[in-house]
Amino acid sequence: MAEAEFLFDFGSPNAYLAHKIIPGIEARTGGRFIYTPILLGGLFKLTGNQAPMMAFANIPNKIAYEMLELRRFVARHKLGAFKMNPHFPVNTLMLMRAAVAAEMDGVLGAYVDAAFHHMWEEPKKMDDPAVALAALSASGLDGERLLARAQDADVKAKLVANTEAAAKRGAFGSPTFFVGEDIYFGKNTLREVEEALAQRG
Repeated sequence: MAEAEFLFDFGSPNAYLAHKIIPGIEARTGGRFIYTPILLGGLFKLTGNQAPMMAFANIPNKIAYEMLELRRFVARHKLGAFKMNPHFPVNTLMLMRAAVAAEMDGVLGAYVDAAFHHMWEEPKKMDDPAVALAALSASGLDGERLLARAQDADVKAKLVANTEAAAKRGAFGSPTFFVGEDIYFGKNTLREVEEALAQRG
């Protein structure tokens, strides 16, 4: 089975949008996406990058175009459940550590669905531990265990290792995809990712 790796952080609306169309790509290609939690803030520091809202703060036309492109993507893929999080930007350190814990516990898929839902469909201030606990628990997850595990040394170390490895491979933001050693950045490259998966399949 052909595989693509998806480097994600819940703080990125574009990572959420990519997540929503990945199942269709898997169905069409017979391939699968491997989800790898990274810390976007850490990746920015390692690579000297900045969030678009900061990097282009003095270029209003660029910011306006980024939002236009996002709306076009939402419309094209009929992602009407998407809502901008009023608390954006959200500090995702706790959420991403908990994603590593969820992966270790074998519940990453359910956790990813829940966290993206509470970030970008029913948006909440998910860097508030009480809010995150209630949201994850409402989604049927053991939120108390996952958030407690987020403080464990092995979990913290794994997130750091994922993020450092991403930078070494050439990543500088999220969503980033790898098919083999070929890197693709941004939700708009998913067409090329799909083609690469189909060729490998």
